[in-house]
Amino acid sequence: MPATATASGVATAPRTADYFLPCLRRAIGYAELLVKDIPADKFAHMPHPKMNHPAFCIGHLSLYPNRLLPMIGYPNLVVDKPAFPPLFQAGVECVEQDGRYPHKDEIVGYYLERYSAIANVLPDVPDEVFQRANPIEGRLKDLFPFVGTVVNFMLNSHNMSHLGQLSAWRRAMGLGSVM
Repeated sequence: MPATATASGVATAPRTADYFLPCLRRAIGYAELLVKDIPADKFAHMPHPKMNHPAFCIGHLSLYPNRLLPMIGYPNLVVDKPAFPPLFQAGVECVEQDGRYPHKDEIVGYYLERYSAIANVLPDVPDEVFQRANPIEGRLKDLFPFVGTVVNFMLNSHNMSHLGQLSAWRRAMGLGSVM
């Protein structure tokens, strides 16, 4: 990203969040396009036994802003949905809708609200925060040793990976491309 001019005309270097935010906003917009025309009664349908459905993909993704917000200094913005982790956390099996999954509007609304919350504060996060050690223990710390690397991964690569699953689900269901 090139240097940007301030009101005084002095060029400033981009901040770390400036690299994450445009990609995150693109992912949020892509998610909205992917789910927009999916009928609510098909949102948790599995056209193939091993294919994650939109309820699972979007519900799973909705959990991660709450893990990141405390890392970047905004624990007060965490809004938990206690019923979501048992349904959507990593390692939980996606199943055909049997009454366990919330309505499409609740899942999508929570995803959009959580990612919007983190997108709104990213510009205010000092670069030093992104340079700190990743506080998550285990594999994620090994893969992404700094707060900035785990934030970048979770907001962008992880997000787009699961949205790609949703794009494939759309094709399996006979729905067209959104791009």
